[in-house]
Amino acid sequence: MNRIDRLMGIMTQLQSKKYCTGEQLANKFEISIRTVYRDIRALGEIGIPVNFEIGKGYFIAQGYFLPPLSLTSQEANALVLLNTLADKFTDNSIAKHSHTALTKIKSVLRYADKDKAEELSSQINVFIPENEPNKKNWLAAIQNAIVATRVLKIEYTGNDGNRSSREIEPVGLIFYTNQWHLYAWCCTKKDYRDFKVKMISSLVDTEKEHSIKKHRPMVEYLKTF
Repeated sequence: MNRIDRLMGIMTQLQSKKYCTGEQLANKFEISIRTVYRDIRALGEIGIPVNFEIGKGYFIAQGYFLPPLSLTSQEANALVLLNTLADKFTDNSIAKHSHTALTKIKSVLRYADKDKAEELSSQINVFIPENEPNKKNWLAAIQNAIVATRVLKIEYTGNDGNRSSREIEPVGLIFYTNQWHLYAWCCTKKDYRDFKVKMISSLVDTEKEHSIKKHRPMVEYLKTF
């Protein structure tokens, strides 16, 4: 990777995260810490306001707008594929945002790459038997609750067919057995539970904060599989 590409890569990396340490940048671009320092200085010299906060790392000053996004045709093709997967493996609450994001990305592509992206979109599909035509559109609301650490109130049908109303503290989403599962703390059972998203018939954001400030990481739950 030449230096110009690396500087653009570092700028994009800083844009995508709140903070990046020198070690993270060095590992990402396979360069020395000393080279990271030189590159950060170079970005400052061309007017990119890169700041540093002790204990956190480098960041771009809030309010600074980076130049328009630039993608290679390979990166655009990868996003076209991900958009197709979003259609099949998520629900409308996610897919609609995936479509608008891809539209914005296509707007910055060169004309030749736009044509290629459109052609590729028409040639990629994922076949899944439509066994469950009535998908619930809960994924976006669940994601928001996970990020905001808010309590959800749900109506849920268990494996035994019994329906229950309960409040849960969502921790993470997992896709397995060809469906989405919500890993959450159940305030009723006082324990962590695995809820099948398709079995949620009603979902409301209570706007209440989690009662548990630091939940058991989802990676610990995955170890039990």
